[in-house]
Amino acid sequence: MKRNLSIPIFLIYFLVFTFQSCSDENEVGKNETKISSHTENESHNTGQNCMNCHSQGGSGEGWFNVAGTVYDSLKTDTYPNATVMLYTGPNATGDLKYTIEVDAKGNFYTTENIEFGNGLYVSTQGNTGTTHMISILSMGECNSCHGVSTDRIWTK
Repeated sequence: MKRNLSIPIFLIYFLVFTFQSCSDENEVGKNETKISSHTENESHNTGQNCMNCHSQGGSGEGWFNVAGTVYDSLKTDTYPNATVMLYTGPNATGDLKYTIEVDAKGNFYTTENIEFGNGLYVSTQGNTGTTHMISILSMGECNSCHGVSTDRIWTK
């Protein structure tokens, strides 16, 4: 007696691929590539800790590795289209490892893999000068401290 197994096999494949694609799609969609660039203006929540939402398990699109907001020298207004640079040495010495453009709203962010290694030093460059962070960093949640327990990030 010959049995037709095509329907049960189809159902098994359908169930496996349906449930697998749902979970994969949700995780992949959340970690889409997001990198700020000059003149772009799609960012939001200026001055807040971006990683509250933009991290694995968060509600934001893209899992940021470095993110924050840059302000002017008075630390009152955001500084659009600046540049954030990560060096291996203090005061823009050592090797320049990463460059992140600040968008038109003053925010910067990247989902790129950032290798902090023994730590990196930050410099921010505006139209009329550069400022340097004197302490070394091992994480990129810039607004978790800046604007909360330390001065805002700023440039000239």
